Amino acid sequence: MPVLAQVDNDAHTLVLSQPSRSRDASPTRLASFTITQPTADTLLIGALHEQVSLSLDPGRPELLSAAPPRIPLDAGLPVVWLTEILRWVAGSADPVDLRTGNRLFDTFGLRQLELEGTAVTAEAILDRADGAASVANPGTRPWSGATRVAFRFGFLYFGLFCLVYPSIVSEFLGLARQWLPDWVNYGMARALRPIVDWTGTWVFGSSVAANTASISGDQAYFWVLVFVVGVVAVLGTLIWSVLDRKRPDYRAVQPWFLLFVRLCLAGQMVAYGMAKAIPTQMPPTPLSRLIQPYGDFSPMAVLWNQIGVSPPYEILLGCAELLGGVLLFVPRTALVGAMLSLVCTTQVFVLDMTYDVPAKILSFHLMLQCLVLLAPQARRLVNVLVLDRPTGSSTTRPLFRTPRADRIAAAAQITLGLWLLFSNAYTGWDRWTEQGAGRPQPPLYGIWAVTEFSVDGKPLPPLTTDELRWQRVVFDRDGAAVQRMDGRLVPVIAMVDSDAHSLALLAPPSAMTERPAVLGSFGFDRPAPQRLTLTGTIAGQPVSITLTSVDLDDFPLRSRGLHWVQEYPYFR
Repeated sequence: MPVLAQVDNDAHTLVLSQPSRSRDASPTRLASFTITQPTADTLLIGALHEQVSLSLDPGRPELLSAAPPRIPLDAGLPVVWLTEILRWVAGSADPVDLRTGNRLFDTFGLRQLELEGTAVTAEAILDRADGAASVANPGTRPWSGATRVAFRFGFLYFGLFCLVYPSIVSEFLGLARQWLPDWVNYGMARALRPIVDWTGTWVFGSSVAANTASISGDQAYFWVLVFVVGVVAVLGTLIWSVLDRKRPDYRAVQPWFLLFVRLCLAGQMVAYGMAKAIPTQMPPTPLSRLIQPYGDFSPMAVLWNQIGVSPPYEILLGCAELLGGVLLFVPRTALVGAMLSLVCTTQVFVLDMTYDVPAKILSFHLMLQCLVLLAPQARRLVNVLVLDRPTGSSTTRPLFRTPRADRIAAAAQITLGLWLLFSNAYTGWDRWTEQGAGRPQPPLYGIWAVTEFSVDGKPLPPLTTDELRWQRVVFDRDGAAVQRMDGRLVPVIAMVDSDAHSLALLAPPSAMTERPAVLGSFGFDRPAPQRLTLTGTIAGQPVSITLTSVDLDDFPLRSRGLHWVQEYPYFR
């Protein structure tokens, strides 16, 4: 709280007031003091019947001096001296907060000083003032050796990781990426391929290669890539520490490094958040999953279907990640964005670890990036959130020396955030309407149970040992599947021509260069909405199949919904 100090040198009095927000209103009086100098080396500020005695260094008002100097009152007591006196009594680098009862609250939470009942001497203050200059102005405190080494390693490691790991820096291209070649996403990772291949062969004894057709972020290639980045960062830190060991701090570079990490984190939070806010990352449960035994699910499939079965829950998760990313793009809200992003990324990392999701490298590093952004504010956060103490402003320097330049930089960051929001919203909506749940259902959509299956006019009984007969056929948005009599689901490609009433089932190719093999071709007829007949050939044999549609609402996973009143838990 700002304090207005009024000095009467003739009466040796000091009156402290709180400035009014209105021009017409007078300041609110907070406290009054008497000022005396009984000796040449002592200055006393009296409050009612008690006094606080302290000494100041006239050359550096921010320091407490063990050898008290002379402060001649007849020359006048400048306001700057009074400000420093009051700040030091409070143990604060900010304007002091004087309350009723003549209490001075230490804004750093180090001590609460009371002027009632006890006189606080200069010696008592000096007992806690080893680093007096640092406490008075933490922004000028030299960094410890461990802090400097940690900054060098973090600068090299996270800088290299964000540059070489796929889709982090390239995320800033937004919509432009769809017109650029695929190597743009893997440019730096591919450039390091000779080093990664050599490391994999000679250090780990295994040949590694990046599979660009896979979306897995935990391929062996990427683990070796992270190892290479770590080794380079360690060696670079050692060399940097030797060559630059006399530098007291890196305050000039720190804001730019934090800006780079913050923007990289923000881009990922917006991308992954939008993929959930427009629910395409975890789509609704596929129809084939409804007839698949739960024990056949992989842990990742359990997680994906658990979230996909409730689109509102997925949207809320995405909005939380999206909000964290948006806040990170605004400098004034970046701290809150980092805190929210830490919660989101920690949850994602735990899920990746416990459900074996192949995104553990990225989620772990995003969580670490949140901690990197929060580290410079750790003391302030502990004071506010844990110790219930007031805290001063951040000691991290602004990017530029002038407020105008900082405003331009902030506007550029917000513009970048808006660009990524628009790009991800556009691509997310396009993916949802073209590939996700927003696209139209295929003509034969549903689960069809086989009631009759004839080969050469002879019905086949529903035996679980029959390798030719079908049990069910599933037509879904993402493909089709045939369920054998033993329960196995065989994925197929269904080519449906509604006008010609023809259906072709193809086997998915094992390689992109192969042509899919024809499993069967049929003509179909729907005498009723719930009935389907197929007539054609399978493996060269003429077949006739009669199917009945399964009511999808018979599956509680799809039809249960929300019930506010439940006399007993519905647990099936």
